[in-house]
Amino acid sequence: MLLWFVAAAVVGVYFVFDSAAVDYRYVALGGVLPLVETLAGKPLVLHTLLGSVALMAGVMAFTVGRRVRRRRLLGVPIGTFVFLVAAGVWTRTELFWWPFAGLDGIARPPMPAYDRPIPVLVLLEIVGVAALVWLVRRFDLTAEPQRGELVRTGRLPREVA
Repeated sequence: MLLWFVAAAVVGVYFVFDSAAVDYRYVALGGVLPLVETLAGKPLVLHTLLGSVALMAGVMAFTVGRRVRRRRLLGVPIGTFVFLVAAGVWTRTELFWWPFAGLDGIARPPMPAYDRPIPVLVLLEIVGVAALVWLVRRFDLTAEPQRGELVRTGRLPREVA
């Protein structure tokens, strides 16, 4: 499952923030970044609320005086917050609230993103594809000017919206 998380992050942020300044490339990256922990076979820090908060604090601390860079990079922790919701991590109290709900909640398989029956995983991926198709149509991303703007700036074209 990959497209479900990209779509959840981008569409969720679009509807919640509705800001012309959001760089959706970074939001999409943040929406899938915790999946890197799949390589370890167990959920680690990026599957916790503390991980997303630390990521946001890091962006804020390391971008003091660099407003444009901060605005772009804030998309990564925002995307990881969306991941926590879309993957259902919040339903695993010990993992979501680690270390505050105890130290043994982290690094215990299975991965929340894949801890569902196969038909549900397939359905979520289909919903992700449908949401991405909606984005392409909504913002006319088949046209070069709009697609080029998204690739260059990470922004969805406002004049089309």
